[in-house]
Amino acid sequence: MSLRQLFTAIEQDEWVNIPPGWLQGRTIYGGLVAGMMMQKALLAVADAEKQLLSTSVTFVGPVQMAPVRLSAEILRQGKSVTTVEVRLWQDDAVQSILIASFGTHRQSAISVQQERLAPEFPMPEQLTIAQHHPLAPECFGQMDLVWVDGQYPCSGSVKPDFSGWMRFNPDRHDNRDMSIADLMVAFDIWPPGVLPMFKAFAPASSLTWHVTYVHPLKNQLHDWFKYKVFTDYAAEGYSTEYAHLWDAENRLIAISRQTVTVFA
Repeated sequence: MSLRQLFTAIEQDEWVNIPPGWLQGRTIYGGLVAGMMMQKALLAVADAEKQLLSTSVTFVGPVQMAPVRLSAEILRQGKSVTTVEVRLWQDDAVQSILIASFGTHRQSAISVQQERLAPEFPMPEQLTIAQHHPLAPECFGQMDLVWVDGQYPCSGSVKPDFSGWMRFNPDRHDNRDMSIADLMVAFDIWPPGVLPMFKAFAPASSLTWHVTYVHPLKNQLHDWFKYKVFTDYAAEGYSTEYAHLWDAENRLIAISRQTVTVFA
């Protein structure tokens, strides 16, 4: 089942099956969970004039390879902003929650252009796509990742953080216009910024994830994006980090902030 087929299934039924190939250890990759909930949110809002402003995801519990139920509720529908809550259910329990705000553009006397500039990278064709390590999560095979700065995960680095190129794997995904739901699926594929400091393979998973959507997507699934993560603080089993995502034309697409649970 492709992502397009999965999103169509969400449109047609409250219950959906999770396609194979998206495991992150023994549970489902959080980006796919967020993407499914975002697709449900888009269907609930159903207003092309309102674009995503920001969204927050809480990963309440592990999602297994089994059918899930998606429910959506419009919390408030104002003239400019609509806020929607989506819940993903499995085994009669809420496993993930997404709250998203969609809004129309309004005239304003305030304009601030201080967004983080995209780093200068060699073109991805000049670099090497990271090989899928046999011990790495299955879901990493869905994407092409190219490290530019920083160390690989579990390399015992003395410093956290990295940057690089990313795109959907063309061998697994047909090219088409990219949607906000696709963006959520892709954006979370990079490992936590502290993972290069690990000396051996150990779990780490997102607890909360907040995404601010900046410039609208004008991209396709096979297009390359630039990514850079910075860890603010990590101690006592948790880390907090932020990341930026630009397209190949250096347009800032989205900003992410995560709290990550670290089991090492």
